Amino acid sequence: MDKENTNINKRGAPLGNNNAGKGSQLSALLHAALHADDRLKMRLGVEKIADAFAEGERWAVEFVFDRFEGKAVAKQEISTVDGEGNPTNIGLVFVTPTSTVSE
Repeated sequence: MDKENTNINKRGAPLGNNNAGKGSQLSALLHAALHADDRLKMRLGVEKIADAFAEGERWAVEFVFDRFEGKAVAKQEISTVDGEGNPTNIGLVFVTPTSTVSE
């Protein structure tokens, strides 16, 4: 393609589509609210999470461990219908055609 498409922005989206932009209005408002008053609301929110963690609330424990240790990788095992494991290798055989008739 020699001709550049003038209907596409730098991110590959149509002109006027700013959805892929970094952040959003909601994120900006939330960021401003959490950082106001010496980050009071952010500290209060973190304290609530820490209190719930200390009380053993499952959601809080999962949240904290996900942030500090990373989310656990979901392991999936694939097998065939009869329960056998899938083959670990594949063979490829080339065969010379027996007929030379072409259509």
